[in-house]
Amino acid sequence: MGQPWKEAADVIRNRAGGAAPVLGITLGSGLGDLADEVADAVVIPFRDLPGFPASGVTGHAGALVVGDLRGTRVALLAGRAHYYEHGDAAVMATPVRTMAELGCGVLALSNAAGSTRATMGPGSIMAISDHINWSGRNPLIGHPDDSRFVDLSAAYDPDLRALLAEVAEAQGTKLHQGVYAWFSGPSFETPAEIRAISTLGADAVGMSTVPETILARHAGLRVVAASVITNFAAGMQAEPLSHEQTKRESARASANFRALFAGLAERLG
Repeated sequence: MGQPWKEAADVIRNRAGGAAPVLGITLGSGLGDLADEVADAVVIPFRDLPGFPASGVTGHAGALVVGDLRGTRVALLAGRAHYYEHGDAAVMATPVRTMAELGCGVLALSNAAGSTRATMGPGSIMAISDHINWSGRNPLIGHPDDSRFVDLSAAYDPDLRALLAEVAEAQGTKLHQGVYAWFSGPSFETPAEIRAISTLGADAVGMSTVPETILARHAGLRVVAASVITNFAAGMQAEPLSHEQTKRESARASANFRALFAGLAERLG
């Protein structure tokens, strides 16, 4: 089994130089503006990094950005690939393991999501406290040793989530807490699926993040994650669900999101 993340890490070190990043960040649909706040940024297209997947989804730049965010050295994934693009739950394995190889101790994940809660509408931000893997897919299927049996009882680090809440409070941003359910996509969920997953305890639904969380915990990274709510889930709004709505609403919420994750980086530094 090859280790392309080691080769990718070497490419990044050669191009970016400087100190090792302490924080990795993955940006969801329409949330790429955070990359503009990285000082002394070195931008490396995914195509230049061995083992990195191409993303064909609009709103995902497909580049790694290394630099300083509020005084903290970060490695930022401006975009991700999804299970529904490649039929592979482990499509983000190399980027996630590259973060660990570079020395990041924390991976901060973000996504655009639909809300199942009437009190958490578009523009809200939800810290993910836990997840439901509704897809049944797992990025560690086929992994050859017993390390694949990863404990996910605290997949989303409670201390990091508390720190994110402190940053939000200091900024005057309301931060919801809730459970995120991963559906495979690319079609949106049906109203019946939303009623079912709500009964099971999901507060938001989306098409990413869960595989990366599993991969990150397998790699020994601590995880903190947040959903930017871009719509109410199927059956809860009059407007038809669309990726255009996702991008539009995530752009509207991007200022609060950028401030939140930049503040987290500052505190971690």
